[in-house]
Amino acid sequence: MTDPFITENFLLQNETARGLYFEFARNMPIFDYHSHLPVREIAEDAQFLNIVQLWLSHDHYKWRAMRANGIDERYITGVAEDYAKFKAWAKTVPYTVRNPLYHWTHLELKTYFHVEDMLLNSETAARIYSRCNEVLKRESVSSRNLLKKTHVKVLCTTDDPADSLDYHRRIAEDDSFDIEVLPTFRPDRAFLIEEPIKFNEWISRLEEASESTVGNLTDFVSALRRRHDAFQTAGCRSADHGLEYPYTEPYTIRDIERIFDTVRCGKDLTSEKAVLFKSYMLRECAQMTAEKHWVQHLHLGALRNSNTRYMKLLGSDSGFDGIGDFEIARPLVEFLDYFERKHCLPKTVLYNINPCDNELVVSIAGCFQGGSVPSKIQFGPGWWFNDTKEGMIRQMNALSNLGLFSRFIGMTTDSRSFLSFSRHDYFRRILCNLLGEDVEKGELPKDMGLLGSIVQDICYNNASSYFRI
Repeated sequence: MTDPFITENFLLQNETARGLYFEFARNMPIFDYHSHLPVREIAEDAQFLNIVQLWLSHDHYKWRAMRANGIDERYITGVAEDYAKFKAWAKTVPYTVRNPLYHWTHLELKTYFHVEDMLLNSETAARIYSRCNEVLKRESVSSRNLLKKTHVKVLCTTDDPADSLDYHRRIAEDDSFDIEVLPTFRPDRAFLIEEPIKFNEWISRLEEASESTVGNLTDFVSALRRRHDAFQTAGCRSADHGLEYPYTEPYTIRDIERIFDTVRCGKDLTSEKAVLFKSYMLRECAQMTAEKHWVQHLHLGALRNSNTRYMKLLGSDSGFDGIGDFEIARPLVEFLDYFERKHCLPKTVLYNINPCDNELVVSIAGCFQGGSVPSKIQFGPGWWFNDTKEGMIRQMNALSNLGLFSRFIGMTTDSRSFLSFSRHDYFRRILCNLLGEDVEKGELPKDMGLLGSIVQDICYNNASSYFRI
């Protein structure tokens, strides 16, 4: 047994921070506006056989750490038994000290499984595994109950245009469940023109979902619009794009028609022509978003699928992406300015994966503010490799220095795990401590009413207003 280190005052290092957290932050509901949770498991209120299926099966953060610790892949994504996988993770946890996974692991164990008297390691693995599984059985832990436990009020999933949205409809029609679970339009596969086989296979799915035939470029865009309309009917208010950088190469419609026809014939393209098509698609999708007054999310800079051998073995989203150093400033300005000139720039959340781009992105966002929407162009929260304690602080400091911190829409999980909502609590503690430190240093007044309202706005209110849900 050990004294708990995830105490009530975890990360709250001064009196002001504790006052802000306990009085203003802790009990605020959660508006999670960007998540990768499987909507089917929410619709079916999935139960989990054991802690591994709930905790390790989809978490590529943990997978990366286990690989770095020399764990064989069979204990990560392979065929090993669940308890063997748990022991492999338990063996890894002590080596994650100073990685946010060490904090998240013990915060999740405390929040959901009441484990606070032990640290997870090889010696405690059997006891913690047994205790967690007992809780799963005794407390009827399910996907919906986990969302309720952490006071989630609105959850936006990430959905392909070819998805049927049947599970979203089932959730919306279930009066016994009062959490709003809304789709987000994520058309990344409509951009994968450089992979003709996968692109054409996906178009077949799009045809089925849109109940239309795609014979040419016009048909393709029409089918996407039909799905865009269907998402609107299902409650969607956001579109999301995962981009290396904003694509803004000049093109003609005839160029794009030829490119589309070439790929529909199964032929490969040059990288230059692929970028032309992506530039066209990004504008078309942004135009649809603007017409419906949705929010667009731009996730910029990820260097995806770096390990080609493991990409072939395990597919994408398996923990083999990294931080890219793509040019962001010029194309981002060109993209935003194109719609600003047309007076139809939609609300936009900008996420950068390279922390070197923090000030760059905030400064560009400031060029396109204005009108009746506070902070219309948002600097998104610390994303992916930046959702660490230091990454969150760097993001908030950049926004504070160059923008309006008080209008920030706060944290989101960007996660595939039902246990990841404890990261909102992690963020809120860091937020309150950041403000508390400023007060203690005499850099902000100890006006708890002023600072408390800012904390509550960042925790929930700003996102609720911004997304109009």
